[in-house]
Amino acid sequence: METSTTNAFIGLGANVGARRRSIEGALDAIDNLDHTQVVATSALYETKAQFVEDQPDFLNACAQLRTSLSPRTLLESLLHIEHSMGRVRRLDKGPRTIDLDILLYGDLVIDEEGLTIPHPGLAQRRFVLEPLNDIGAQVVHPVLGLTMAQLLQDLR
Repeated sequence: METSTTNAFIGLGANVGARRRSIEGALDAIDNLDHTQVVATSALYETKAQFVEDQPDFLNACAQLRTSLSPRTLLESLLHIEHSMGRVRRLDKGPRTIDLDILLYGDLVIDEEGLTIPHPGLAQRRFVLEPLNDIGAQVVHPVLGLTMAQLLQDLR
């Protein structure tokens, strides 16, 4: 019996330490998860910190995955990768060695304790939409009904 897989999109960001190496290491760790394969990655984008502005610039990227992990199991796996890479949550939206967010999981809409898909800030964040547009321009936001390209255009 074959397990069905879903396209998921992950946002990656880092602004402490060797940022590029952190993103590359996270991508390798995600690709090594059981039942999960990284099938596309965006370019890297350097962006100014938002929300908490007194911190170093970020490198941001997005990855497309094929996974048969449930959304909750994927989230737990990403949190484990963050922790194993030295992420310590001291300040909300503060500096971080690595940040891994589930942006989209197929066309699912989930609003549970600790898990919201699509990511609630997706449509308002250029630092997410630019790399996401690299690999998923025609992917449709399951709530807003607009493609990633349209959402990015709306921010310009």
